[in-house]
Amino acid sequence: MLHKFIFLAIFGIAMAHLEGVVVFYLRKALDFNEKGSNINFIQQFPKKYLLIERTREAATIIMLVVLAVLVGNNLFDMIIVFLWTFAFWDLFYYVSLYVLIKWPDNLKTIDVLFLIPKPWIAPVWFPISISSITILSILTYLFLS
Repeated sequence: MLHKFIFLAIFGIAMAHLEGVVVFYLRKALDFNEKGSNINFIQQFPKKYLLIERTREAATIIMLVVLAVLVGNNLFDMIIVFLWTFAFWDLFYYVSLYVLIKWPDNLKTIDVLFLIPKPWIAPVWFPISISSITILSILTYLFLS
């Protein structure tokens, strides 16, 4: 069972890097400062692009749900798979952005976490903490089961 979770982590990391690359290209294509705040970006984003970004976010969540349904054996297992993969995706998204553009500058940097249904805004330490706690909690569950 552990090998399944290793592969799910790899999937989440790959998904995170893909999203980091998308953000890198979006910033370049829209001529946004690489080091700028995401809050400024959504204020400058053309409404049409904001709608497209929301569909990309929805597609990402749908992909994670479908993966969880395909891999999980029951509802509880599906939830664990979703949370595990989501946590790796979310955590390594920031790693990818830092490797690509040295952003965020620090863990206090404010980020736009999601756009659905409206922008969720928080310092970067918040999603990193939640993802880390999720990974550690699931690891603990797996090793105690």
